[in-house]
Amino acid sequence: MSLAHQVLAVNNDLPIRTDKPVHSGKVRSVYWLTAEDSARLIKEKGYNVAADAPLAIMVISDRLSAFDCIWHAEGDVRGVPGKGAALNAISNHWFELFRQNGLADSHILDIPHPFIWIVQKAKPVMIEAICRQYITGSMWRAYSKGERNFCGINLEDGLQKDQKLSELLITPSTKGILKGVPGVPEVDDVNITRADIENNFAAFQFKQKSDIDQYEKLLKEGFNLISGALEELDQIFVDTKFEFGYVTDASGNDKLIYMDEVGTPDSSRIWDGENYRNGKIIEKSKEGFRQTLLSHFPDPDILLNKDRMPERQALAQDNALPIDVFMDLSSTYLDIAEKITGQKIVLSENPKQEIIDILAHDFDVIN
Repeated sequence: MSLAHQVLAVNNDLPIRTDKPVHSGKVRSVYWLTAEDSARLIKEKGYNVAADAPLAIMVISDRLSAFDCIWHAEGDVRGVPGKGAALNAISNHWFELFRQNGLADSHILDIPHPFIWIVQKAKPVMIEAICRQYITGSMWRAYSKGERNFCGINLEDGLQKDQKLSELLITPSTKGILKGVPGVPEVDDVNITRADIENNFAAFQFKQKSDIDQYEKLLKEGFNLISGALEELDQIFVDTKFEFGYVTDASGNDKLIYMDEVGTPDSSRIWDGENYRNGKIIEKSKEGFRQTLLSHFPDPDILLNKDRMPERQALAQDNALPIDVFMDLSSTYLDIAEKITGQKIVLSENPKQEIIDILAHDFDVIN
């Protein structure tokens, strides 16, 4: 089987029974099950959700998104081998650790295959909840230009690039475009303060003001739990993004839960501890790939300048990258996943057919 077949690049064409359009993001595709199938599976599987809760099949892919574009490699390889399985395995590991330690549940009800989550519908909190333990990335770029206030938090002078901060910082941004929130521009992914959230908690889809404290508590607890586990592996949890939402359980109780993925190389920075102590940053994420792209093309401004998006999309579409670049990234994802989970990630020969077989046999949701 060729490498191109081993990669799951297109994940929105599976014959899963649904009466709604398939929602396809940068990496995952979501298939909402029919009301009949949802109700049947809740009963058959004993999921702790309301009897009429909508369920979805969430299928991850191996697609590679960077600078808001999807990239491909030579040989018509349209994703990174093992990336999807690695991301899911890492998230699953952390969610299980959260459960064991009495933190909140997640939206995931079942994991029948390395590429699949069975999830319940959650009402999302409209916040990208970002935690930072070190000053790097966009925060460092702004700080080095003289900015000292981040999401209402003042940083002291004299910090150095990649330095550990004196405390864990919560620097939230908007998830999607929010309208009518005073002082918050109507654009996606704009920084906000805690005061913005408190004064407009309903606009951010919090059910009550006191839930802001709960979201911050879960954010810090989740971060610290992952950080402590990574420390034992001599890995540094630098920063990450969490997402939260509300669901109703079988008893009719509303609860705040973790959504999306957690603690993965796509949503976090993870540094190697030994190298950091020796003054070198080795990042276990696609940051190396981003840097490769910036040096690969003669005009890196295309990748950095949002006003040049049409040129950037053409660049991604028209250029097959060296296969070595994708294989190096594959090693990065697989290595950190195996380090975190303690399990070898076994790559499927034909992931799409495996997914169809399992969903037909165990869930009866294939047309």
